[in-house]
Amino acid sequence: MKRLARLLRHRWHDETDTRRALGPAALDRIEQRIAASEKHHSGEIRVCVEAGLPLSYLRRNASARERAIALFGKLRVWDTEANNGVLIYLLLAERAIEVVADRGVARLVEADHWQSIVADMQVEFRQRHFEAGLLKAVDAVDTLLMRHFALPERTDNPDELPNRPQLL
Repeated sequence: MKRLARLLRHRWHDETDTRRALGPAALDRIEQRIAASEKHHSGEIRVCVEAGLPLSYLRRNASARERAIALFGKLRVWDTEANNGVLIYLLLAERAIEVVADRGVARLVEADHWQSIVADMQVEFRQRHFEAGLLKAVDAVDTLLMRHFALPERTDNPDELPNRPQLL
């Protein structure tokens, strides 16, 4: 019965839910925040918001974490020069949040710190403040990347990944 309820919940959500949660103006603001962040460190931040899991994931009862890791690869977050990309993933159907960091970042940041970022996002998301939660997460990841991958003065950071949030 639980699997059927999960299937229905995921099939009920679609792209209109992602667009309702984050309209064009919100996407612009998140994109701008990411772009501004990446001027100060060599890391790359990607945001992905998905309405519901694909049927293939639901059939095998895959978790939001599994999907986030798959999208980490599909969106090429792993493919940065310094292995310091971070994916912030939100699955609307389950209100699940995952942060996936590449190995360059993961070896420097404790898992508890990622959980703290997720907890802050959850507070905003419970109130349906998706933009605010994602902006807080971008700022928190920015702080971490500044601490470990700050750029020297007057150094340009080539933009390796798109800054626009990916809506699925």
